[in-house]
Amino acid sequence: MSPWKKVLVSALTATILLAACAPGPATPGGQGTDDGTSASTGPKRVTAAIQGDPHTLYQKLNPASRVRGIDALEQLVAAGLTTPDPGGGLRPQLAVAVPSLENDQWKLLPDGRMETSWTIRDGVQWHDGTPFTAEDLVFTMTVVRDKDLPVFGDFAYDLIDRVEARDSRTVVVHWAEPFNEADSLFSYRRAVPIPRHLLEQAYSEEKATFTDHPYWSNQFVGNGPFRLDDWELGSHLVFRATDSYVLGRPKIDEIEVRFIEDASTLVSNLLAGSVELTMGRSLAGEQAMQARDQWSDGRMDLSFENWIALYPQFIGASPAIVGDVRFRRALLHAIDRQEQVDVLMGGTSAVANSFMNPNQAEYREIEERSVVRYEYDPRKAAQMLEGLGNTRGPDGILRDATNQPLSLEIRTTAGDDLREKMLFSINDDLQQVGVTVDPVIIPRQRASDQEYRATFPAFELTRNPNDVRGMRSIHSRNTALPENNFRVTGNRTRYVNPDFDGLIDRFFMTIPKQERLPILGQILHHLSDQAVIMGILYNTSPTLLSNRLINVGAGGLGATQAWNAHEWDVL
Repeated sequence: MSPWKKVLVSALTATILLAACAPGPATPGGQGTDDGTSASTGPKRVTAAIQGDPHTLYQKLNPASRVRGIDALEQLVAAGLTTPDPGGGLRPQLAVAVPSLENDQWKLLPDGRMETSWTIRDGVQWHDGTPFTAEDLVFTMTVVRDKDLPVFGDFAYDLIDRVEARDSRTVVVHWAEPFNEADSLFSYRRAVPIPRHLLEQAYSEEKATFTDHPYWSNQFVGNGPFRLDDWELGSHLVFRATDSYVLGRPKIDEIEVRFIEDASTLVSNLLAGSVELTMGRSLAGEQAMQARDQWSDGRMDLSFENWIALYPQFIGASPAIVGDVRFRRALLHAIDRQEQVDVLMGGTSAVANSFMNPNQAEYREIEERSVVRYEYDPRKAAQMLEGLGNTRGPDGILRDATNQPLSLEIRTTAGDDLREKMLFSINDDLQQVGVTVDPVIIPRQRASDQEYRATFPAFELTRNPNDVRGMRSIHSRNTALPENNFRVTGNRTRYVNPDFDGLIDRFFMTIPKQERLPILGQILHHLSDQAVIMGILYNTSPTLLSNRLINVGAGGLGATQAWNAHEWDVL
């Protein structure tokens, strides 16, 4: 183990020991004996916490998930026609069924267009007792497709021709072209439905201030398993079970969600029993593992949140050798990715050989069949690098044909402790094979400088979604260039390959799953064989929860901890 890693392990051990010995501070605003539990004969209550101070309960009004936890709060109070599950699938929620070719609710038309339809379950109501109808869905699509309200925007809306209510319980969406995620339209992945009877007038008459309407915050009326009962600004929210929830009344009667932004305070509340569950994106892996090890009454569950990868530069790279696939392959052999998983993630994650989420149903089969793997082999890496015309000097550093040291700049943004540690680890591994690294931490003031971010010279170490739905972003149409003022984002590497673009287009326009999966395999093979994106590890999102909680987990793949909140229970 390298010196920096020995220091890191020692520091982690010391931190855990100190934390275990330190007394926890009192719960801010606590009630002394209120430990979040309840007598078996009384109402069932759960006390949760988020690491944010929410301004809304509608996730679309929380761009880039800047405020942690709003996504989970939305899934408590609002329901979609379908809901994503932790395996990446969709389950019917307010709808009778998920549209499919088999149930004839997904129709491919001879002219290349298609239709999807949903039937609302009988008896669905808004929390104020108003019936939920197909007209609410038509209104929702009118709002979220409005170009004057870009905060609601989604590329899928541009593929829609029109939306109609066939009757009070049936909505039909007419698509201008095939799109294989059409079944997710009225779900948390796109936009959950909003009530026409409460918002239509404000939308028609006060569009400029529509997103400031109190409906989106303390007057929120949803149709999910819980309803908003109380909102104490800067402190907490209280939700109560919806008796009329269409999937059945929740087993939990009341959920209090406290706003605890400071990580140390949150851990103290967990250990004291004042908080039983973390919701949304919460504690970092290192701190969560420390809390898990100290909390005898609780446990930790994990979801794969994203992957962290090296993104090489394909336009004007410096040094130019970055554009040589043989060089990129050599670097992957040189980086001990498994050691990073073990040291930095406590062994709770895995090496990322592709962007596919390990929880996706097709992950193992496609990974084994299609993905090129690069095992840690520094000797092989050194041989490959020397085979590219580089010469090792007496100092162990490789020099190119012009006798210049082989040096790379690798950037990552400030404020991400895990990525900064990974950057040091990569630096150490590459130095062992003769490549020097100039690590650059992008200051916060430059993080939004689009030209600077797009024109990194060699590599950027960054997080991105590890989900097939994120493949659309790496299409060449999303390449930041001078002619679009670097305002187009998504294709971080600026890799341009028409044949590869064609594969991505075919994948998203192919509806039958059995026809789509081979295309996905070709995409993953190309990305890994050409080392277009160089995966390091999967980043996990920990959820800490009391041992008395039943049917509660970390979620994942678009499902928050609250995806099945009506099934939660307590011992």
